[in-house]
Amino acid sequence: MSGISIILVIVVAFFAGMEGILDEFQFHQPLVACTLIGLVTGHLTEGIMLGGSLQMMALGWANVGAAVAPDAALASVASAIIMVLALQGGANNAKAAIDTSIAVAVPLSVAGLFLTMICRTIAIPMVHFMDAAAEKGNIRGVELWHILAICLQGVRIAVPAAALCFVKPEVVTGALNLMPSWLQGGMAVGGGMVAAVGYAMVINMMATKEVWPFFVLGFVLACIDSSQLTLIGLGAIGVALALIYLGLKESAGSNGGSNGGSGDPLGDILNDY
Repeated sequence: MSGISIILVIVVAFFAGMEGILDEFQFHQPLVACTLIGLVTGHLTEGIMLGGSLQMMALGWANVGAAVAPDAALASVASAIIMVLALQGGANNAKAAIDTSIAVAVPLSVAGLFLTMICRTIAIPMVHFMDAAAEKGNIRGVELWHILAICLQGVRIAVPAAALCFVKPEVVTGALNLMPSWLQGGMAVGGGMVAAVGYAMVINMMATKEVWPFFVLGFVLACIDSSQLTLIGLGAIGVALALIYLGLKESAGSNGGSNGGSGDPLGDILNDY
């Protein structure tokens, strides 16, 4: 990996670490982080493939109260770097490198929680420094400590990323080549199952009678070939539209007396025009 690529990877890792807290530009999301690392290292296609698979896994990750989700930033950045090193080391099978990177993403995400705990422990005294600056009316001092605390989150991803960048690609490729075929196959199956579990968690959270028809519509439209539409797809679209209509009609009928509607939402919309 060239010097410029290493610098750009560290920059991407730094922003991914900060975005794990800010959630403003979503650099920590696997699809974004892996794609950017693939771009700066010359493996854009593989980066998108890895990011898409990891994104499916991370769809169900969310911080709920005191429960902190696994660290998507470290998992995305570190797994992408491992994949790039394997490819630059001469790995003949790009799919095996991607599957291995997906398999190591989960333990890396758990390790990221430990690093997050360390950073947040260090940030506790910074809060007291901010309070002291606020008591003195030093607004710039408060802003400075805020910036330092956020940069600390970026450093927790940038440092492991920099360390991985200096690993010789031949070492990673040699480790992949030493894996027996049954282990590589197991990692491929495990990586696919992890992505499926993440997607299933999202479906479980959105599994309501109002949302299911839209899910069916999106699934069918995503699978439609540009040249043909099967009867099964047409039937699924028809059932989904019927369920959506019945849901709208039920909703309109339940409060039809208050808004003066006819109880037929589609008819009301057409009459308005």
